[in-house]
Amino acid sequence: MIRKAAGDLTTAKYVIALTGAGISVESGIPPFRGKDGIWEKIDPMEYAHIDAFMSDPGKVWDVLIRGMKDVVDQALPNDAHKGLARLEELGIIKTIITQNVDGLHQAAGSTDVIEFHGNFAWQSCLDCGRRCPTRTVEMDRLPPRCACGGILRPECVFFGEQIPPRHLSRSQLLAMQCDIMLVIGTSATVQPAATIPIISKQSGARVIEINTEPTPLTHSVSDYLIAGRAGEMMHRIVTEVERKKRQG
Repeated sequence: MIRKAAGDLTTAKYVIALTGAGISVESGIPPFRGKDGIWEKIDPMEYAHIDAFMSDPGKVWDVLIRGMKDVVDQALPNDAHKGLARLEELGIIKTIITQNVDGLHQAAGSTDVIEFHGNFAWQSCLDCGRRCPTRTVEMDRLPPRCACGGILRPECVFFGEQIPPRHLSRSQLLAMQCDIMLVIGTSATVQPAATIPIISKQSGARVIEINTEPTPLTHSVSDYLIAGRAGEMMHRIVTEVERKKRQG
């Protein structure tokens, strides 16, 4: 399967990737859903809904965002993030669509990343709109405030907020144009991201899935599943792609 994927990628004309929480678990970032997920520990409607944030931002910062900041500040890209960035360098990967909010794709070197759920790596002021990196935010008082006095909020999409329409429309267009879609580390159950591989398949693309276990895509949409951890599988695929490139 590794050799097959490398061969498919090497001969493809337009490849895009869809990534989910499973690609960042290996960087120490817990998933939101599923076993040991954040939503098993706290109620998302109480701490991750935009109404909850606007009514009591200090509470949301204290229970949810502070912990996320600690994790994201320390997280580093793993071999899966680096592998996708390397495939971009090789002219294979064109765009990454991600459900993650950690900014690790950009940290690894990927330059065209569509973030469905925004990005936790940046904060913006509710009053003046000024942006600042999350890692620079001082936590001596909650909620943290901008120099203007306004409250800072992460640039992620809270429950109750829309995915930016431009991200959705561009993702759907790319899904129709690509000839291969890599689906890595996503449960394929969260909409609308779960529909993106289906659009690709219906448009004639080959769908390659990398995951530790089967998903709803596995037996109906994906052409084949490479079962395993995202970092290890991507490292092996990239190594094989580079070998093929050297051989011409």
